[in-house]
Parts: sequence; C-alpha cells; structure tokens
Amino acid sequence: MKYAYENLSPEQFENLVTLISQKLLGISAQGFAIGPDGGRDARFNGMAERFPSTANPWDGNVVIQAKHTNGLNKSFTESDFYSAASTSCVIAKEIPRIKFLRKSGELDYYMLFSNRRLTGNGDSAIRQAISSACGISLASIYLCGIEQLELFLKQFDDIPSKANIDPIDSPLIVSPEDIATIVEAFAQHRDGMTAILDEPPTKRVDLATKNQLNGMSDNYSKTLRRKYLKDTEQIREFLASPENEELLIAYETAVDEFEFRIITHRKDYQSFDQVMEYLIDLLIQRDPILRQQKHKRLTRALLFYMYWNCDIGLRGDEDDAEANEALAP
Repeated sequence: MKYAYENLSPEQFENLVTLISQKLLGISAQGFAIGPDGGRDARFNGMAERFPSTANPWDGNVVIQAKHTNGLNKSFTESDFYSAASTSCVIAKEIPRIKFLRKSGELDYYMLFSNRRLTGNGDSAIRQAISSACGISLASIYLCGIEQLELFLKQFDDIPSKANIDPIDSPLIVSPEDIATIVEAFAQHRDGMTAILDEPPTKRVDLATKNQLNGMSDNYSKTLRRKYLKDTEQIREFLASPENEELLIAYETAVDEFEFRIITHRKDYQSFDQVMEYLIDLLIQRDPILRQQKHKRLTRALLFYMYWNCDIGLRGDEDDAEANEALAP
C-alpha cells in the first residue's frame, strides 16, 4: 500500500521516522526533540540491531533527521533541497549543524529521511558533499527517500497504525486552486485599484476575544496585523467589485473548504498560529502560481483576510454557540 506522505503533518512524519529508526537501530532510539544546536533530531546511542546489517552494524552515536515536504513529487536533487552551488538549500543549512555535532562528539553516524524521490546519483552526490564537509565516512551516512520508506513499511507492517497515518487522521489538506486564481487576479489588478489606506479598516469584532477563542498567540496576531492589515480593505473592494463575481465565488468556495477542514482535522494541541503557518506552507508548496515570489505575500494577506473577516475560525457569536451545541454529544 502506498501512502500519501505529503499529506502527513511534520509531527506525523517525525513519528513515522522514529518508529522506523527503532526497528533498524533499536528500541532506545529517542524521538525528535530540540538538540543542543537548536535543530530537531532523533538520537540513538549503542550498537544497532540490524543496520546497515546484522553482520556489520553501526556502533556509536547516531543522529537522525526528518525533512518533510507538503509538495507533490519532490526529489532530493531539487535546488531548494540540494544544490552544490547553493548556500541556502536544506542540505547546505544542515552541514554546519552536522559539523557542530561531529566536533562535540555527539555524532558518529548520520541518517536523513525525507518524503522525496532519491536517485542513485543524487544519493551519491549528497553523501559525498556531507562527507567532504563534515569529515564523516561515506559508509556512516544514510539517506532514505520515498522509495525506501515504502519498502520499510512493507517490511515493518505494524508501523503505519502505530504512526497514526490512517487517512482519517490526516492533517489540514486543502486545495490551492481557488486561492491561486484569486491571488493571480488580485496581483494583476492591484496597481489600478484604490491606494492602500493610511489607516487600517475598523475592526468588525473584538480581535482579542477571537484570538482567545481560536488559540492564536498575541505575538503572532500582532505580526499579522502589522504586515497585512493595511491590505484587507483592498482585498474587500476587489472581491466586492461586480466584475469579480466569479472570483468572489471562488473565494467563498475556498472559505467553505478551509472552514470545514479546520473544524474536522485541527488537533486539540494545535494553536491557530500553527494552523495558519501549515496552511500557508501547504498552499505555496502545492501550487506553482503561489510559489512565485511575488505571490507569496499576497497568499498570506488573503489568508489573514479570511481570519480578520471572520470567514474562518470561531467568532464567539450565536452561530458558534449553536454549532457547538449541535456538535455536543
């Protein structure tokens, strides 16, 4: 059975990697946590049970990393993940961390799991880059792509249920098409619209109460208002314009999808900060229009407008009370 790894939350993917690591290395492999260098990784210390083989197992300190992407059909050798010429790709940013852990005696072996496709040439190039930069032998570096993940889950068929990767437990998955249509049209027509107001529009509801109901932090809310509140009136005018009726319908369709997905799939422990950031990442990763640099900010502005305009999230009004009462057991 193939799994839609891109539909997992980062936490689910980390849990999946931890369970696989425990099978390969030993039950004492510890789950992901913030390390001494500020990065999130899992750890194992000792002699591995079966990796890379029972005849010649690793013996020492193993650092395990998980790099999840919401993007579809991604590979290890895409420029954002690895490029020999890049200093800002994922691998380039990880190399200083690996060197730090190596120098401090906390890393003898390195494992990197990602839900990306990994070719033989890509595996060789990335391991060579890490080996040369960090002073680790090639045999002490392991990369795991989506093809090997599938093999591990076939071999260890109890892992999927333990990792809670049943589709019914999926995170917030939404379609980016309607949002992309609106963002692209808004970007094209923005210059000809009314100038951004010097003063932000009047608040429709008590935002502090709304934030409390939804679990949005004060710092996150203040940052959103500072960056995007001035855009909300332009967005409102754009959607209200008669010639943009089809875009308004697309907006309402997207709002309905977002609202129901948030209600259904939001976890109890998630703050609304996490919900907003996850949705932004999901939208940008899954749509080439939204991935364009000029559209990323507008995507955030539009999602903030949904929240500000009380189209998503609890509002604390009678409708919320009735909905909660109807859902009560």
